[in-house]
Amino acid sequence: QGQLVESGGGLVQAGGSLRLSCAASGRTFSNYAMGWFRQAPGKEREFVAAITWNGGTTYYADSVKGRFTISRDNAKNTMYLQMNSLKPEDTAVYHCAASRSPYATGDFYRTLEVWGQGTLVTVSS
Repeated sequence: QGQLVESGGGLVQAGGSLRLSCAASGRTFSNYAMGWFRQAPGKEREFVAAITWNGGTTYYADSVKGRFTISRDNAKNTMYLQMNSLKPEDTAVYHCAASRSPYATGDFYRTLEVWGQGTLVTVSS
C-alpha cells in the first residue's frame, strides 16, 4: 500500500511563503499521478493541485493558480507544494494523495488510493 507523510506546515503571515513536502515510503509512487488537497475548519476537502507521474503536466485550482507550484522528485519519492503570496483563506490542513493512474484527468479524486495524514497551514492577517 505504501505511506505518505506531509511536512512543512506552520504559521505564516499573509503574503509569506511555505513549502510543503510529501514523502513516500513503503513503495514507489513514481509511476502515478499525485495531488494536494486541503480542508479548512468547517468546510469540505477541496482540490488544490495535481501532477502527472513524470511531472509533465500540472493542474491547479483557480484559487491558487499563479501563487502555488506543485512539483515532484521521483528519485527522492517526494512531492512538493511551493506556496507563495499566502492569504488567510489558505488556512487549512493540507493532505497529499497518490492515484492509481499515471494521469490526473477525469475524476481524479476517485482514482486516489493513498492519503497522508495532513499538515496544518495557518496564515495570519
